[in-house]
Amino acid sequence: MRFLKKDAKTIAGTTVLSTLVIVFDYSMKYSGLKIPFPWLPYLKFDFTGVPIVLSWMLFGLTSGTITSTVALLGILIRSGDPVGASMKALAELSTVLGMALTTKLIKKPAKSATIASFISGLFTRCTIMFFANLTVLPLYYKIPMPATIALTPLIIAFNIIQGLISTFLGFFLYNIIIHRTSLNH
Repeated sequence: MRFLKKDAKTIAGTTVLSTLVIVFDYSMKYSGLKIPFPWLPYLKFDFTGVPIVLSWMLFGLTSGTITSTVALLGILIRSGDPVGASMKALAELSTVLGMALTTKLIKKPAKSATIASFISGLFTRCTIMFFANLTVLPLYYKIPMPATIALTPLIIAFNIIQGLISTFLGFFLYNIIIHRTSLNH
C-alpha cells in the first residue's frame, strides 16, 4: 500500500525501468548476446540487473523489489523455468538489499557509503546465492551435494562478476541521470 502513495515520477520511473528489465532479458536472449560463464556455461552474464540497481538508486527499495519481481515474471514467461527465473530475480534482489541495508546503516560521506554499499551488495548476493544453490542444485537439478559444494567457488565468482556489472553500470547511469537532472533545475 505504501507504494501507492508514491509520487508519479517514482511510479513512472519504476515502470520504465521494469520495462527495461524485460527489454534487456528478451533482446539479449534472442540476439545471442548473453555471455556464458566459461566454467559453468549454464550461467550467463547479462544486463538485466542494471535497471534493477538503477531503480533502487533512483526510487528506493520498493522500486528495486518491483523491478526484480518483473524480472522474475518476464524470465518465467519467456523461459517457462520457474527455478532459473527465481534464481536470477533472487540474485539481483539480494544485491540491492545488501546495498540498501548498508546505505541505511552508514552515515558517512557519500563516497565511502557507496563503496561500502557495493561491497555489501556483492557480499549479500554471494551469500544468498551460495545457500540458494546448496538447496536448488541437489533438489531440483539432482546434482550430488559433494559436486554442488565443489561448484560453489565458481558460482560465487560468477555472482561477483555479474554483481559488479549490475552495480557499476547502475551507478554509472545513476550519476549521469543525477548530473543531467541537476543541470535542468
